[in-house]
Amino acid sequence: MSFKLEVESVKQQRIARYAKALGHPVRIYVLNLLSQQACCYSGDLTEELSIAKSTLSQHLKELKEAGLIQGEIETPRIKYCINKKNWAEAQLLFKEFLRI
Repeated sequence: MSFKLEVESVKQQRIARYAKALGHPVRIYVLNLLSQQACCYSGDLTEELSIAKSTLSQHLKELKEAGLIQGEIETPRIKYCINKKNWAEAQLLFKEFLRI
């Protein structure tokens, strides 16, 4: 008998997507920083983290694709903020998943 693993729900898919986005210390740091302030510009994040702009860009892209942050272009910079709706959803989903 063979079993095919199927994702049981959209909820599980969302938890997995958020978990993937949280899977690197730099992304955790960015989320922590953004959750403590209204917004932050990408240049400020580069200075804060002392990492290459291209590396930061990849981390921001992962967080944005997961829906945890949002970016707004204010030429010549990009302003990043927590996506409050999805951040709240992620917190709730993890709380339920971890039963805390």
